[in-house]
Amino acid sequence: MGLFDKLRGELIDIIEWIDPTNDTMVHRFERYNNEIKYGAKLIVRESQVAVFIDRGKLADVFEPGTYTLETGNLPILSTLLGWVHGFNSPFKAEVYFVSTRQFTDLKWGTKNPIMLRDPEFGPVRLRAYGTYAVRVLFAPTFIKEIVGTDGAFTTDQITDQLRNLIVARFADILGESKIPILDLAGNYDELGKFISDRIFDDFDSYGLQVTKLLVENISLPPEVEAALDKRTSMGVIGNLHAYTQFQAANAMEKAAENPGGAAGGGLGLGMGFAMAGQMGQAAAGAAQVPPPVPQGNYFVAVDGQQTGPYDGPTLKQQIQSGRLTRDSLVWAEGMAQWTVAAEVPDVAKLFGATPPPIPPK
Repeated sequence: MGLFDKLRGELIDIIEWIDPTNDTMVHRFERYNNEIKYGAKLIVRESQVAVFIDRGKLADVFEPGTYTLETGNLPILSTLLGWVHGFNSPFKAEVYFVSTRQFTDLKWGTKNPIMLRDPEFGPVRLRAYGTYAVRVLFAPTFIKEIVGTDGAFTTDQITDQLRNLIVARFADILGESKIPILDLAGNYDELGKFISDRIFDDFDSYGLQVTKLLVENISLPPEVEAALDKRTSMGVIGNLHAYTQFQAANAMEKAAENPGGAAGGGLGLGMGFAMAGQMGQAAAGAAQVPPPVPQGNYFVAVDGQQTGPYDGPTLKQQIQSGRLTRDSLVWAEGMAQWTVAAEVPDVAKLFGATPPPIPPK
């Protein structure tokens, strides 16, 4: 420091700090040899606290206001320096201005995924991130525990530690809550409040207070999200067969509108024929496809006597010969009692699929 700076430091009698940044938490007021003039003016603005330190020890703390530095308003410093009868010469002390405003939009997030057990999806890995706001609640504690002798302390120097505290408490709360993954989005506000309450003591030990904590997103791994999207898409589509026909109809319409000439027209015509064939087959399917053959063996009551058991092809023969009619009683393993054939679905289907007897010549 040059001679001019030395003289200017001795002549200046106003101690104040105007913060030109938005991230400075603590600023040390620099003076030549830390000498402060007797009767100097101390200006502490709103959202500031001034802390005096003498030879490494915390002394007096000043809230917002304007002060004339005398023995009357420096009781602790006067005691430390042994000013019994007052003084009128410069004295040495370090002055730290601490910003007590809220520092907002600070980021937090998980470095590594959190392993949890979900009741629907089983073991899953989750990531989360959000923002929070913090302010200095006890300036002496903050200087003693965190700042130390740093003359320009910013939020960047402590956000990593604060983020680790938040993530650790977040993992505990998420595991204890047992909220299903698909319901987490509806509980972001509650999770944010739980985390704020849980980390209060941790931040309080640093002289800090979390004024707001927001959970912005909790996400699954990309491959799990892709599978979940497919599952959601299937639920939206509903009837897959109807959706396929709808897609084919759209493609046919676009192909017909394509001005590509014969190729476009041929493609549209071909798809039209294919579509018509599929629809025709679907319409005639019920009449052309024979009913399924029963898999079990059925006994048939003929003239009061039990006959059988018969498999599906044999039952058809019995129907063609007239020995098995719709009013015949049938029974199979698993049935509670003998039942009329027309009321047994597997047997009743055979009557509709069998042509009537050929009339005599």
